[in-house]
Amino acid sequence: MTVSLNFASDNIGPAHPLVMDAVLKANTGDHPSYGEDALMADVRTQIRETFEHPEAEVFLVATGTAANALALSCYTRPYDAIFCHQTAHIEVDECGAPEFFSSGAKLALVDGQNGKMTADALRRAMALPGGSVHQAQRGPISLTQATELGTLYSLAEIAALTEVAKEAGIASHLDGARFANACAALDCTAAQMTWKAGIDVVTFGGTKNGCLGVEAVVFFDPAKAWEFELRRKRGGHLFSKHRFLSAQMRAYLSDELWLTTAKSANETSSLLERGLKQIPHIQFLYEPQVNMFFVEMPRSVHQRARANGALYHLEGSSEDGLADELVCGRFVCDWHKTEADVDAFLALLR
Repeated sequence: MTVSLNFASDNIGPAHPLVMDAVLKANTGDHPSYGEDALMADVRTQIRETFEHPEAEVFLVATGTAANALALSCYTRPYDAIFCHQTAHIEVDECGAPEFFSSGAKLALVDGQNGKMTADALRRAMALPGGSVHQAQRGPISLTQATELGTLYSLAEIAALTEVAKEAGIASHLDGARFANACAALDCTAAQMTWKAGIDVVTFGGTKNGCLGVEAVVFFDPAKAWEFELRRKRGGHLFSKHRFLSAQMRAYLSDELWLTTAKSANETSSLLERGLKQIPHIQFLYEPQVNMFFVEMPRSVHQRARANGALYHLEGSSEDGLADELVCGRFVCDWHKTEADVDAFLALLR
């Protein structure tokens, strides 16, 4: 049996066979373009049922960056500040796209431990903007769930942050590139982690969790639908052969495949976590909660693993240097990682 020693990302693996089958089935006959396909009508119904919100408006794009930036632009004026954690994906991984699509708004970075803002920190960050022509005005808040450090906001923490936003009269956005992994880990419903906790718009990720490339933007305020349609078209993210996005998302939502793949990734990650905790001189930076975590290991251990074909990200360091110096690595499991993959990797470290 072939094993994979690649734990670099949940973007590296294949699309799920059910998603591929759906795309191939959509590749027959004629379908209306630009989102008018019948498959999209099914997706809209599925999302509304999944999120328990019959009035939710649903749109598909191909990338998480487009989903986040376009969603935020509907709630952000050019002179606003978007409040997010200093490690939020929109800050560290989107090349200024939220600022670009909102015509120049700035990101206001909020600190907090374990990759998460707190309600008190957010309230302090909001104290300055909004009262003077000399500062950016208060714009929406954006939460990354799961965070870029592999940690989770609890439902209570989300609700506390959105309450601060409501007090300030601003909207709340949830970046859910790993939404399914978070939902599975918290054992909660999609509704509980979004609108029931005060979220106004969510980007519901598929690409990292078994799809070829599709993300859903879900608005719980239908009044934002037309603006998003215009921004998506103007921004170059309205697919003509939209059926291939719809086919992926429909398969992803059918029979809760999105939760099945997320649980698989989380469980394999837990196996890797437990194995690493049994090896001396390995330290976890944060307690793992989803399918991604960070550990420090002696450089010699990294060198041995990578020399034997293991692939993962080194954080802020290199393979060259003192053998006993602790070096941080990021490990991510996607839906198709197996127990055999984990066992083979752990054997290299032992």
